[in-house]
Formats: sequence, structure tokens, C-alpha cells
Amino acid sequence: MTPATSIQSEAAAGSDAAPGPKGLSQTQRAVRDLREMIVNNHLPPGSNYLETELAEMLGMSRTPVREAVIVLESQGLVESRPRRGVRVLPLSARDMEEIYEVLTELEAHAAERAASAPIKAADREAVETALRDMDLALAGDDREAWAEADKRFHDLLVQLAGNGRLSAIVDSFNDQVHRARMLTVRLRPSPTKSNQDHRDLFNAILAGDAAKARALHVRHRTEAKNLIIGLLESHGFHQV
Repeated sequence: MTPATSIQSEAAAGSDAAPGPKGLSQTQRAVRDLREMIVNNHLPPGSNYLETELAEMLGMSRTPVREAVIVLESQGLVESRPRRGVRVLPLSARDMEEIYEVLTELEAHAAERAASAPIKAADREAVETALRDMDLALAGDDREAWAEADKRFHDLLVQLAGNGRLSAIVDSFNDQVHRARMLTVRLRPSPTKSNQDHRDLFNAILAGDAAKARALHVRHRTEAKNLIIGLLESHGFHQV
């Protein structure tokens, strides 16, 4: 699910504000922009903001920001406190353990479903583009570009399952994992093995081997969890 699609499904009931240049309402644009600022750590965990401050950052009124905060609060990214503003919620190592536990199971189920049905040509090309982008990013040692392509691969994986509700749930967990990924992306060894894991998983899906796809994904996410949590703890990041 693309960010725009996710926002449209989550905030469609939100605002009467006029659509922006890309067809998004002001509330939907606020959700998109605030989420991006949070998951990329431009709004650091534990930081506090008044709605007026956020509105000024986004160049819009307080109403769509207030509505966006309701959406982001439901996703566990922020906490709205009456008369005290909006707090970006931090995640502890224990939080990350729980998130990965749920995310691994949901994505493994998505991998199984994806392997049980034919893959459309356009979907196959989208996944293969993400895989190529990850390889190109590593070749240029562009870790941020690699992290973005990696997230795109996982988003596409869930899309292949063809279950919109599953995609919406996984999106909220992936946003939180992406915060830790961006914080540790330059602390970790080169993720060459991660790229190969992704290729092996996609090959299993193309081959229609649901059991293998599930097993490969569980192993991949478990290794990623142990790596990221280990990096957070060893570098003194008790919360992200």
C-alpha cells in the first residue's frame, strides 16, 4: 500500500478542507507529512509540540492537524494531551520486541497468501524494482536509500496478499519499525544478506512454495529484530 492509499483509507472521513494539488485533503496531507516526519525521526521520540507549532511546520491551519493527530494516535505514533499538546511516543526495546513479534506473524501470513496465487506482471515488476533499488543503494553505500527500498519491498509483500485490512494493520507497525531502522541504518553491517533474503523470499513466492516463503520470512524478520534491538541497546538507545 502506498502512503497516499493508506492515508486515504485512514483519514477519508476526516476533513472538509479543500483537496491539495495531489488530490489529498488537508487532513490527509497532514497525516502523510507528520507520519513521514515521525518515522524518519525529524520529530524525535519523546518530543512535544503544540498544534499551532505543527500547523506552522506544515503551512496549514490547526483543524486538519488536529484531525491528523487523531489518526496518528490510533496508530500508536503520538499521544494527544489536553492543554499540553502532542507528544511523539517513544518505543522501548520491549516495545520493539512486541512489534516485531506481531509484524513477523502478519507478514509471514502475507507471504503464504502471496505464494498461493499468481503474481500479476505489474506487481512482479514493482517488487523486482525494489530489489534492484536495494542493490543499487548498497553499491553506492546509500543506506538511507536502501532503507526506503527495503520498506517498499515489505509494503509490496503485504500488498501481494490481497487483503486490505491486513495491509492497514501492517502499515502502522511498519511505520514504528522504520523509526528504529533509520536510527540504526548506519550502525549495522552492510545489509547484503538482507537483500539476498528478500530475493530468496520472492523466488519462493514466484514458485508457489507457501511453506518456504513463510519460513524464510520468519527467519529474516527474527534476524532483523535481533540485530536492530542489539544495536539500540549497545549504543545506549533505550527508547526510539
